[in-house]
Amino acid sequence: MRIALRTRRHRLFAAGAATALCVGLGFAVAAPANAKPADNPSTWNADLSTVDPASSNVVTDGGMLRLGDQQARAASAYSNLRTGFAVFAPRTLPAESNTVSAIMDGTVGQGAEVAVDVRGLRKDGSWSEWTEVRPGQPAVLDRPTSTVQARLMLSAADGAAGPEVRRVELSSSTTSARPSAQVVLEGGGLTYKVFATREGLVGGTTANGHVIVERDHFVALPSRRGLSGKGSGEYSVRVCGDTKRCEWAPVWDVGPWNTKDDYWNPSDQREMWKDLAQGKPEAQAAYNDGYNGGKDQFGRKVANPAGIDLADGTFWDGVGLKDNSWVTVSYSWTGSDPAGTVKTNGGPVNVRSGPRLGDSVAGLAAHAAQVRVECQVKGDPVDGSQGSSDIWYRVAADKFLAKAYVAGASGVRDC
Repeated sequence: MRIALRTRRHRLFAAGAATALCVGLGFAVAAPANAKPADNPSTWNADLSTVDPASSNVVTDGGMLRLGDQQARAASAYSNLRTGFAVFAPRTLPAESNTVSAIMDGTVGQGAEVAVDVRGLRKDGSWSEWTEVRPGQPAVLDRPTSTVQARLMLSAADGAAGPEVRRVELSSSTTSARPSAQVVLEGGGLTYKVFATREGLVGGTTANGHVIVERDHFVALPSRRGLSGKGSGEYSVRVCGDTKRCEWAPVWDVGPWNTKDDYWNPSDQREMWKDLAQGKPEAQAAYNDGYNGGKDQFGRKVANPAGIDLADGTFWDGVGLKDNSWVTVSYSWTGSDPAGTVKTNGGPVNVRSGPRLGDSVAGLAAHAAQVRVECQVKGDPVDGSQGSSDIWYRVAADKFLAKAYVAGASGVRDC
């Protein structure tokens, strides 16, 4: 349901989807637009005067942030919406906290929407999921943290004036409330079998601002909670087909079908569809069981049970699919094994069945993808982006990736 605004000028507290597809807007307690936060280290204003390189299709003008003029839009969602987001610098808190609230001042017109998401840095260096701050409902992170980060999501329908934000005030605190999105950590991450479709759409722009190229390597999930920033892969998945091939790829788009269906989370923590079993996408339930009248969250008739979209290169070259198919997906940010980031010249790197260059290729790891490392062994020396090394990481059963292409993994045990 879309809640339209009847006035253009107001103090706003937004809650909505990055692609502006299912958003409600509420109102915060009134205060002067130029008000400063209290003298409290747990309250701060986001810096709207600069645009972080990880942001997409937003511009700043005299400390006011607005949606850019580029036709950036989520490739998997409705095509009549311009989207953008601003990522703010991480904030070190005076004490560990697990709750973040926000107040925003700005202008939002008919057909335009805005929201704020936050996340926390875990002790192993990984980030929790992005969690939306809602009116009267602060975001409760999955554990206390001393570092948080916020991002602002903006969108507007074609022909509508984009939203403008003049101030974002954030506050941290501690609560005993249950997390807004609680992810159960396992070795390599939560794993579910879901139906995969090929995204295609070469030349289109994903929800994080990436322009899709031929035989690209990324995936789309139907919730922005696991959406990585442009060019990054802090939220990545391992996708394996019946071909026994797998690809590790970053999440760079939102879709298919829904945009608020974080089906990998516990049922009562899902953004929507809380009566569905954990691991079951709403589109799958709609298509197979007639759930929600067989429709997605926007009232469209669901034509397939897809819970993930794969870019062409991931679909054809990484997983080796020839048609839409069931795949097994692991969500890396829900794992606890040591995490590393794949670094290449832009293309994917081979994952082999053993630690030798002569071992068969068992899949691919995309540039920027996060991989969870089970253990390490010695094998053939490899020269890569991270130097020369004869260490190979086992990233799944019978799947090995040369350490020379992986940055940041620490504390890896021997196999």
